[in-house]
Formats: sequence, structure tokens, C-alpha cells
Amino acid sequence: MEKFDIAIIGAGILGTTISYWISTLYDLNVCVIEKENDVAQHTSSRNTGVVHSPFYLDPKKRKTSAVSSLVSHDLWEIFAKKKSLPWFEVGTIQVAADEQQHKTLEKYMKWSVKNGIPEKQVELLDSKDLLKKESNLHAYSGLYCSRDVSTDYGIFTKELQKESEKNGTKFLFNKEVIDTNDNSEVKLTFTDDSVVTAKFLINCSGGNSLDIAKKCNLAKKYDDLHFRGEYWICDQSYADLVKTNIYTVARFSEFPFLDPHWIKRSNGTTEIGPNAVPVATPETYEGYVGDLNATVSKIREIFEGNVKHLLTNSSFLSMLSKEFFSSVSKTAMVNRVQKFIPKIKPEYFTKHGTAGIRTPVISSKGEFVKDILELVGKNSFHIVNYNSPGATGAPAYSAYIVKKLQDKGFLDYSQKPKESFWNFEEITSLF
Repeated sequence: MEKFDIAIIGAGILGTTISYWISTLYDLNVCVIEKENDVAQHTSSRNTGVVHSPFYLDPKKRKTSAVSSLVSHDLWEIFAKKKSLPWFEVGTIQVAADEQQHKTLEKYMKWSVKNGIPEKQVELLDSKDLLKKESNLHAYSGLYCSRDVSTDYGIFTKELQKESEKNGTKFLFNKEVIDTNDNSEVKLTFTDDSVVTAKFLINCSGGNSLDIAKKCNLAKKYDDLHFRGEYWICDQSYADLVKTNIYTVARFSEFPFLDPHWIKRSNGTTEIGPNAVPVATPETYEGYVGDLNATVSKIREIFEGNVKHLLTNSSFLSMLSKEFFSSVSKTAMVNRVQKFIPKIKPEYFTKHGTAGIRTPVISSKGEFVKDILELVGKNSFHIVNYNSPGATGAPAYSAYIVKKLQDKGFLDYSQKPKESFWNFEEITSLF
């Protein structure tokens, strides 16, 4: 039985970054527990790789995410430049199809000011201005943000792992938690019958975080759903029809999903996607069923838990039918993008891109929880519903979490700061 001061479940970008901060501030026995054989095997690598600016985040309802995204842009740039990592300044245009959607962009312009985005980096363009900027882009209007960047968060996570390990953090791979006991100390039991104990547990295990929280007798009133986002890769000869990331105003704003968009990746490829296809587990990247036992369990949860309320929501059912159709039909996916890039054709897309899975949390009223859930146990802290723009905001948000744990007395140890890429006190003062 190994004993640690701090155990972190989840070696994605958030868990790894939290481990980095703790390892730079303290001389503690810290481990990061991961059920896969390496860091960033799921959402942290399976995403668009965009460093998002928070112009689309409500500055009141999603203040923490907005601040994290704004501050982390410069933190990631520092890290990328020092480590010679991908940093492709591509910019983003969010387009409106009509006057009603244009009003949403006008609202976003106001939010961008409140969220601290420099005025010169965001502008509202009419249809003629859009054509001047991108000759193959056709829309009623668009919000252009020049500061958005394409990168590779999987590479970022791997480099942060190395830095955390230099400071003494131990990464434990192939360790899937089957039981937790949050009493005078935390006891974690794994599928291989091995056991780890810790004085304090931090749970940031992505699509599995709600399940871990429930094992600690927390979050009983919440359920979750898993949605796969699928992509198609554009043939290279057509990849530069548009040279900027293009997003669209969401049709179903009450749900936490994005309509298909045009993405310029840091590796030089261009992709369209995603949709939002319900799947049984946070690792069902192909097919629709996956593990049979997990599927049966999820179906039972849907009909017995909070999700059953969504099954009477006509907008939700309409969205599901459209999203599923775009999964089985490439043409359906391409047709949605043709609305703003008319020149593209289904035959321009011959390979699937990397699918990713988002796991939104559902409240007892059958509503999607809009923001991050932070749950406190006896000797544990759980970060649930950490979705997009989670990778963007990870360095600042993880510093914010460590400061919160300090203030709550969970990190009541003498600090012995080591050299860091980023300034902890400076960052946390911005929240």
C-alpha cells in the first residue's frame, strides 16, 4: 500500500496542471492516478486544439471560465514559446445566418468587453466585410477574434507531466478506481486489487468525475450524459478555401453543444465538425453501444434518473435526431457547413477526424448544468462538468483551484516554491 499526501485522479490536462502547481509550491508526496497508460488519452487530446477567447461566455454566469480562458491565453503562449510547442495564430470568426443570430453576436461583443478581451482583437463584420476577409465565406455577419490560436493540448499535457515529475510528482498509470473511502484518510482501491491512501484527494477525471464523486457520497442529485463529437478531414487541396477558424451561432442555445464548424489545426489539416451523438460511456469513440454492461447501466440511469425529463423536451429530441443523422450521413454534416462555405462538397472529405466526447451534467430538474461544479468532501475536492473551454483555461483555473484549497485549509503545509513558468500569486489575484 502506497501512501501519499495528495492523490489526484485524472492525468488529463487539468489533473496534470494541478499536479504541476502543487509540485512547484510544496515539497509533498503527490501522485496522479490514471486508468490509461499515459497522460491526455481522452478529452485533453481529443479536441479541436483551439485556445479560445471568452467572447461567447456570459461574464456573470460563467465568470470563472471566462477569467480562466482570458488569463490562460498568455500562460499557454509563454509555455509554448519556451518549449517550442505548436502555436498557430489563426483567429476565429463566429458567423450569424440572419438578423436574429446577429443580435447574439452583438451580445457577444458586449461580453467580450466585460470579459477583458482587448478591443482591437474583436470586431463585428457585415457580409461584405466577411467576403473581403474570406472570399469563400458567406454569412449575414460575423464576429472576428484575432487572438484565437490552434495548438495541441495533448503535447502541452505531456510536457507539463515532465515538469511535474521533475518536482517529484509520481504518475500511476493503468490504475482504474473501483472504490473510494473518504474518512480520516482517503483510500483508493483499483481493479488490480492494489490500494493507495492519501491525506487528501482531488478528483478531476473528466467524463468519469461524477462517478468518482458519487463513490465519495457526493453529487447524488446529479446525472450525466456522454455525447460524441465527430469530425471529417478536408482533402489538402481544398483545406485553404477558408484560412480562419469558423464557428456558427448555436441553433439550440439551451444545450451545451456547438454547431459544426471549420477548424484549422496546428498540424496543417482542416476539419469540419462536430455533431453531438449520445453514447454509453466517455470512451465510446466508435459505434454507439460500446461495453454492453455499461450500456445497460446507462440506459437504466436515463429512464430512472434526471435524464428522463429531457425525453419530454421536444427541442432536445429534435436536436438528437438531427445530430444522429449527421453521424450516419457525411453529406448531412457537409450540408450544414455549406450554409456558410458554399464551395465545399462531400467528396472533399474522405477521412474521419479524431472524435471526442463531452460529458455534461444533468440537474434534478432535467436541465444541463451550465458551469463547473466544485464539490467538497471530508478529505476530497471534486471538479465535475469541466467542459469546453476547459483545456484553454487549465493553467489559470488549476491555480485558482489550488488557491481555493489553500484558503479552505486543505493545503495547510509550509510552502517551498520552486522555479515555475508562471507566477502563481499574480494569476490567482485576477479571480
